[in-house]
Amino acid sequence: MTEPIGGAPSAWLLTHLEVLPPLGRVIDVACGRGRHALHLARLGYRVHAVDRDADLIADLRAAAAQEQLPISCEVVDLETDPPPSFGAGRFDAVLVFRYLHRPLFPSLIEAVAPGGCLIYETFTVAQALRGRPTNPRFLLRPGELVELAGPLAIVDAREGDIDGQAIASIVAMRSKR
Repeated sequence: MTEPIGGAPSAWLLTHLEVLPPLGRVIDVACGRGRHALHLARLGYRVHAVDRDADLIADLRAAAAQEQLPISCEVVDLETDPPPSFGAGRFDAVLVFRYLHRPLFPSLIEAVAPGGCLIYETFTVAQALRGRPTNPRFLLRPGELVELAGPLAIVDAREGDIDGQAIASIVAMRSKR
């Protein structure tokens, strides 16, 4: 079987699809090649994908057009000061995989709609002993991801050696009211 355009989605996302409101609005932040955006659009979700790499966004637009998937794409520098806003309560799910910019967390949390979720997964400091990335700016300290999710309720979390990488993952929900 061939890998889908954009690559296979994270097992963490696939395991937690049930927390996403059916056919809701999703933003894939630091989307890269769009593996999560494409997968969710194929399932009927309305997806907005952002990344700072214009070439990757162009490739994602082309892949979405090829499959006639309704994915809106935008080139966004995620590391501006102040960080970009994605709109208060605009998305039923906010996804971030393999990316860390701590000042962006308030914008991510603000973007989660009532009853919506943040699904986040990235590397911990232990990854530096295994290879890339090695810069502490891009690596979570123990327990830090849960702390950064702040006012959202943690539904599921893990941290440790996952498939040979040092990873932290969360699913966090905003209350419905």
